[in-house]
Amino acid sequence: MMMIHPGLPESWGLAILALMLLTLIWAVRAPLAASGTGMPNFRLPLIGNSVWAASPRILLALKLVMVALFLLVIAAGLFGTRIPERNLASVLTWNLWWSGLVFSIFFLGSAWCAVCPWDALAQWLVRRKIGGRAEPNNSLNLRVPRGLRSVWPAIGLLVGLTWLELGLGITLDPYATALLALLIVVLATASLAVFRRKAFCRYFCPVGRTVGAYSQLAAVELRPIDADLCARCETLDCHHGNAVVEPCPTGLVMGRLQQNTYCTSCGNCAQSCPHGNIAWRLRPPGIEAEQGARPQWDEAGFMIALLALTALHGLSMMTFWEDWMRNLARAIGDSGHLPWSFSLGLLACLVAVAGVYALMAAATRRLTPSRLPFKRYLATFAFAALPLAFAYHMAHNLNHLVRESAGVSRVVQNPLGTGALPFSMAEKQVRHMNMLTWQDTIFAAQAGLLALGFLVAVRIVRRRGASLLEAERAGQGWRLLPMLLFAAGMTGFNLWLLMQPMVMRL
Repeated sequence: MMMIHPGLPESWGLAILALMLLTLIWAVRAPLAASGTGMPNFRLPLIGNSVWAASPRILLALKLVMVALFLLVIAAGLFGTRIPERNLASVLTWNLWWSGLVFSIFFLGSAWCAVCPWDALAQWLVRRKIGGRAEPNNSLNLRVPRGLRSVWPAIGLLVGLTWLELGLGITLDPYATALLALLIVVLATASLAVFRRKAFCRYFCPVGRTVGAYSQLAAVELRPIDADLCARCETLDCHHGNAVVEPCPTGLVMGRLQQNTYCTSCGNCAQSCPHGNIAWRLRPPGIEAEQGARPQWDEAGFMIALLALTALHGLSMMTFWEDWMRNLARAIGDSGHLPWSFSLGLLACLVAVAGVYALMAAATRRLTPSRLPFKRYLATFAFAALPLAFAYHMAHNLNHLVRESAGVSRVVQNPLGTGALPFSMAEKQVRHMNMLTWQDTIFAAQAGLLALGFLVAVRIVRRRGASLLEAERAGQGWRLLPMLLFAAGMTGFNLWLLMQPMVMRL
């Protein structure tokens, strides 16, 4: 018998729909503006001058903690019980880390990448040095082939990770979870041993690229304190490193940095800058996606894929999903874990979202006087997909974090699940009822996230659309109606998903 999370109440759904309607009316009628000052940026309190620059030992200590937890997950997965809800590998990886990571991005940007255990182990294995610059660095230092210098490989790996998670069901297999974690370490190590800098982090890592994409909406950024000082800099230590600090792992120059996408928050720039001119600072959330980031074709593909895959995560946890898959399996002769049936469902979701997006972008191009290439429209408006995916991702994950994390302390006390038995229905019911907060609080947070995601998406469509229109923008909001309807349609679909009962993961 499955345990079911209740869906969002109808009253919340109606409130969000009313807000969406009013917002659409305003967006069509209000004059457009290509840019705006918005909120000012502020140095981040307490750690504005960068913790990493002040003490690299803090970062190293955090890495050691993460690596220790990672090795514990591997040991639990390989040698512990195969009961997922009793094994630390499944609980920590899927219920806590994978569900909670997306929330950390809003507050900490890409800070996860700075303490990533996959990268830490890969670096220690290849560089053979725990901290500082390794010379020689024991890598072949080859350039990444031109055909791989994009995030298309990361899109493929993200789709593959989704297939393993939802299609093969490795979330219910601690052993497979441990093997997947080891595989990622192998890929990161092989990439570091062959290519210069950290090609895996920049081009291949599905988690890192997801973090990088979402961090464009984060409330923090690592930037120069004085832009003029960076402009006069001749050594570019932030890019090249120095005698004791490694160069930027993704090849960035801090003085030219406009977006968080490829910054891994490693702190190398803050540690190597001879002027101490780099700091963390607060900023208006979403401002980078609105007007700071440059449209790129491959990044647009990643953002649309994120939107489709987050919707698929919700769809696959509906009570009717298994019936769909079984009916499809009977039609095509699939069996076992129904890999072909799920693959078709995955492909259909990707094609549907990308196809509708392309149609709406084409319709918007026909309504605007600009004769820019269609590809430019596809790349420009894809930023609107980010808040839609991010908001639903967090709203969906709230159920896993709040409703399925009760009793984690018992798993921590017995990480391998030695002698443990599967949860009885009574235990599952108790866990289901002993949530970390009140149910009405969860509903309010989910509704607020979805509404906020839609509002930010509308702002992005209007800001980005204004840059594509003629100089006279007053009263031209109606020309962006197709893209506004795309944002409304995806929000409406995600709202419908949240209002349905959802099957518990573990």
